[in-house]
Amino acid sequence: MKITAIDVSVVDVPYIAPVREVGWNNPHFVVVQVRADDGQVGLGEVWGAAKSDVAQTAETLLGANPLTMPLQTLTSPFQAALYDLAGQALGVPVWRLIGDQQREQVPVAYWSCHMPPEATAKEAEQAVAKGFRVHKLKARSADIVRQVELITKAAGPDYAILADPNTEFRHVATAVGLAHQLEPYNVECFEDPVLKHDLGWYRLLRQKLDIPQALHLSNPSDVLLAVRAEAVDRLNLGGNVASILASHAIAEAAQIPVWHQIAGLSLGIQAAFAVHVGCTLKQATLASDELPFIHENDLIGGALPAEEGHFRVPAGPGLGIELDEAALRHYQMD
Repeated sequence: MKITAIDVSVVDVPYIAPVREVGWNNPHFVVVQVRADDGQVGLGEVWGAAKSDVAQTAETLLGANPLTMPLQTLTSPFQAALYDLAGQALGVPVWRLIGDQQREQVPVAYWSCHMPPEATAKEAEQAVAKGFRVHKLKARSADIVRQVELITKAAGPDYAILADPNTEFRHVATAVGLAHQLEPYNVECFEDPVLKHDLGWYRLLRQKLDIPQALHLSNPSDVLLAVRAEAVDRLNLGGNVASILASHAIAEAAQIPVWHQIAGLSLGIQAAFAVHVGCTLKQATLASDELPFIHENDLIGGALPAEEGHFRVPAGPGLGIELDEAALRHYQMD
């Protein structure tokens, strides 16, 4: 197998209305179609990259054989695309090239950016009706208690809430005070609640609070430091396949449950890749942050629906998805 051509396209796919209405601008994505001499096409995407940078990297891959390349250490958008090609060539799903399948469905959370509490509650009401069981929201100290109160009224007490302040709570005292106010509610976790320069702050939060504490980390060395510092009850893992597998091995040894954010605010191609990776992670029992449904189109024809709070792992071969060429042309910027 040899790579013969790579098509690079830039698309602008709007967020769904509730996200747009609070001022989030549409991100652009670079989509690649990596073509091989056997007629197969591998798909990849990356958020926010410059087309020129992607095209420059593409030039270096022409003539290469995906079956002999170190796929684990590649980055987006080419990691997904070359795994896709390799899986198609071998007639196996991408997950088979990464590890043993631990589950046929990968849990996923609904997600909201920070918006007025009433708007978040409306989103939660719609999410629970679609079968979601966990809601991750961008939390802010000024209104997180009201947010959780209204979400619970709208979606019910069994609907779990994952609060992600992106360190906006800043200090331990603030996080502790808010956690005590949130005790009556089903708050599943605080992710990155306070500043991350001192892991001792996270260890202290674990000692003081019943709400589990999580860190979002992409570097295995940082994961090891967090585990050694007894700073986490859970982990949100990111990065390429090599980083994810190394981080997960540490979490597995420490018996720490994880979720993954390989794609995040992605379209369907990268989300499908993330699902293939995530299904191989034994500790990934928590709802993931793979969110193609927050855009008005996923560019794969809806082939990765979130059903009852889960993505079903595509059967393959490769990623097991196809690019919606009409949608690509519709949203294409270049």
